[in-house]
Amino acid sequence: MTTTSERASGPLTRQVSQRVSQSVFDGSRLRVVLLVDVYDGAQQQFLEAYENLCNQVASVPGHVSDQLCQSIENPSHWLITSEWESAPPFLAWVNSEEHVRMVEPLHSCVRDTRSLRYHVVRETGGPAADAAPGKRRLQTSPRIGDGVIRHALTFTVKPGSEETVAEILAGYASPEPRVDDHTRLCRTSLFMHGNRVVRAIEVRGDLLSALRHVARQPEVRAVEEAINPYLEQHRDLDDPESARVFFTRAALPAVHHVTAAEEDARAERHALYYPARPGQGMRLAEFLARQDEAAADDPRSPVLRSTIFQRDDVVVRLIDVRGGLDAGAPELLLGLTDAAQAAELTTGLDGSAAGAGAAKAGDLARFLAHARMNLVTDRRSPEA
Repeated sequence: MTTTSERASGPLTRQVSQRVSQSVFDGSRLRVVLLVDVYDGAQQQFLEAYENLCNQVASVPGHVSDQLCQSIENPSHWLITSEWESAPPFLAWVNSEEHVRMVEPLHSCVRDTRSLRYHVVRETGGPAADAAPGKRRLQTSPRIGDGVIRHALTFTVKPGSEETVAEILAGYASPEPRVDDHTRLCRTSLFMHGNRVVRAIEVRGDLLSALRHVARQPEVRAVEEAINPYLEQHRDLDDPESARVFFTRAALPAVHHVTAAEEDARAERHALYYPARPGQGMRLAEFLARQDEAAADDPRSPVLRSTIFQRDDVVVRLIDVRGGLDAGAPELLLGLTDAAQAAELTTGLDGSAAGAGAAKAGDLARFLAHARMNLVTDRRSPEA
């Protein structure tokens, strides 16, 4: 029998609990599907750009293969599929500055793209089917979701402008939650930690449709324009390329989510910021995911649900806590039940960041205070 402590220390190679609705850390192979709409007459330019990109991607760690297909019904529609050893190396690449530079030649010939990512669950033929059972690296069982897609954006503002930016962000009018017949905005939670802003959203339906819907709302556009002068990274929302690059770099994907209990009227939403050592963001996120899985089975834990977001060295843990952060023991709120786990956490933290010293000293209450992000606004749709 596998114990809770064994699950906490071992790799996430299988789904431990049906409560886990999303995770990139199960070790199974990843299939990425990219739908591409090419400008009329730019097919040859697109093909040449793809071939150059393909040669570069082949050397990316974790990449297995890719395939390019053109629609037999509409030559402007293309399909790119790629296979990766697992999700983490793909996410590390697709969220990197290297990727931003690598795909730049495609922008002049592509009208629109849509990326879909899937773990491989079953396969007929191919290398996984021929391999020994322990080597197949397929997702062992389907995950049980709740129909909610979780995503976040993060960016930094100029030091000294934090209060002004928080006031602007807190004052916007909520956009219409209904996107279309299939998509609804459920919740938007916005936090700040120093000069870093994190906006987490929950959507039922199609995430891309929801993001585009929000961007078109005049009240949202007015807020975005109002904070432009304070951003550390310049953007021009009237320039599609400038806006695209900004939001590409701002994307903070959810890499793990676990729900331990149903809604509770006493629950409060909080966010914790874990600045990682350079190059250690994914490893730190995986560690936190293991702790959250173990905590979901601990009846003492006040954490009802947890979502971990990660990009590069930015790791954010969004938690719904019964009674709030002041109502539970720091070790239970952090999912750290012994000194060894606290020590492992410190190996992934940026040692120069505020709070890292407290974690290293075992002062979890002080670390929790440093990691806690300031809530700017938390709004739920009445239809959610």
